[in-house]
Amino acid sequence: MSQMASRALSKLRKIRGEYGEGWAARKLELLRTLSKARLPNAAAVLAWHECLLFLRAYPDDREVEACVERELARFERRADLRRHREELASSGVAGCPIDYPFFPATADWLARRFGKRLSVDWEWFEHEDLLQERMALFALWAETPLLDELDLSAKAWIARMKSPSESDAQFLTKRIAALPIDSWSRDRFSEELDVPMRLAWGAGGPSRTHARWPVAATVYQARSLQRPRPDLRKEVRVPPLLIRELSPKDGQRIVDMAREAMITRARDLDAFMHGDARDVRLVDCGENLQFACIGVRPERRLLLESVYAFLTLKNGVPIGYVLCSALLGSSEVAYNVFDTYRGAEAAHVYGRALSMVRAMFGVDTFTIYPYQLGHENEEGLKSGAWWFYQKLGFRAREASVLRLMGREQVRIARDRGHRSSRAVLKKLAAHNVYLDLNKTRDDVIGVFPLAEVGAAVTALLARRFGADRERATAELSVEVARTLGVPPFKQLPAEERLACERWAPLVAALDAHARVASWSKAERRALFEVMRSKGGRRESDFVAKFDGHRKLRAAFRALQRRANQRPSK
Repeated sequence: MSQMASRALSKLRKIRGEYGEGWAARKLELLRTLSKARLPNAAAVLAWHECLLFLRAYPDDREVEACVERELARFERRADLRRHREELASSGVAGCPIDYPFFPATADWLARRFGKRLSVDWEWFEHEDLLQERMALFALWAETPLLDELDLSAKAWIARMKSPSESDAQFLTKRIAALPIDSWSRDRFSEELDVPMRLAWGAGGPSRTHARWPVAATVYQARSLQRPRPDLRKEVRVPPLLIRELSPKDGQRIVDMAREAMITRARDLDAFMHGDARDVRLVDCGENLQFACIGVRPERRLLLESVYAFLTLKNGVPIGYVLCSALLGSSEVAYNVFDTYRGAEAAHVYGRALSMVRAMFGVDTFTIYPYQLGHENEEGLKSGAWWFYQKLGFRAREASVLRLMGREQVRIARDRGHRSSRAVLKKLAAHNVYLDLNKTRDDVIGVFPLAEVGAAVTALLARRFGADRERATAELSVEVARTLGVPPFKQLPAEERLACERWAPLVAALDAHARVASWSKAERRALFEVMRSKGGRRESDFVAKFDGHRKLRAAFRALQRRANQRPSK
């Protein structure tokens, strides 16, 4: 029986991505065989699970879909799963625990949602001594006599200090959240500790097995998958069918689903972790290919670029994610397809992703940073990611990379079996690549030196305020509001006020070089709208306002040129 199940599983893995006449019946026969089988090891259980997930996203017909749904609904009750539960830890399979050093916001979210099911994995905790040194930060002053005199491990201290009704992880996450520091400092504090945690399985727990966003009707895969590379320049000009804003309630469901998609793959992503339920849209690209677009909470937004993360859904099933930052009519895009769905429609989905980004932000240039290409990224090197993007039309701008690319293309033309060596791929992946839909520009993400803008701000602050950055924020906020001819920032809603205060030193630096005070009333008012939109409900509004302010963009270029002209010391 075990050999028959293994053969059936091997056949299903080979044909799961084949579609058309006769394939559904063959898959259904194998599904029914495997439904009754006990698989011999953890690897086989996981492979069976991944076949089911693939066919949930890409089902042939209603009968295949129904069989897949029955199997996934009962998966955690399988005897072979229970037998190999520990080997399948962190796989994201329902019924299995998840081990990961969760980031503070995620750990706090898990502790609030699942309570005592979250615990510290002390056996794998490498920095317990560091936590022990910091235990006084979690105690009241009245407890310090005991902390000063008694020499206990961090584990023992937490066992003493926590309530019987809470786990060690709950206590730790609550005390870290209560530290009188900002969220950025809290992140750094937690990253240094790098506390490994375990989320035990239980009802309603995060899993890849049960993850699915509801769709009106399943779109069945009656024809072959769209594997050929698209003409990307044409593809990105075809807009999505619909971009629909979700209610905050549904937005929170999407944010939670995105967080779980990361947790169940032993990952964390800041943009999902700090997702804003008020800024969630569902982008419909047809055939139940959707992107759940998630903005970042105002206090976690970058000063300049606007960052969005997109959970990619096929028939409601998470199959990957996209991360983009947009500014200056350009966008940096990071694209990921989850392992289960690689080799399906990666290039087609990528084309739709860029189309979505263009529709939302009006960009005409796309940038891919080196990490996506394989720089300091073993997975990217192994997959030949640089050539994936090259074949879609992306090009480096460095002459040395273009020469190396040309030499490799000559070798490939002579020998179709040629594959670029690891050393060559590392050289190719060391620089950005770009896709320009219109004329090549140098004021785009990846080329325009945003650091020089920050350098101009630092120079102004050093000259006028030195170490007293708090006074700088207070005084410059008043000065800039007066320069722009707008009411004091303290009259704004809290999130808009924070954004304007963060922007005040930048506007002061711009004023010193571009004489903002001399702009027309309308131009100064428009700049104020740019600033406050950084704290608005939808950060994409900031991109539109910034990119549409010609005087502001010219001032940025002038500020950058001045920074370049300063002599280095």
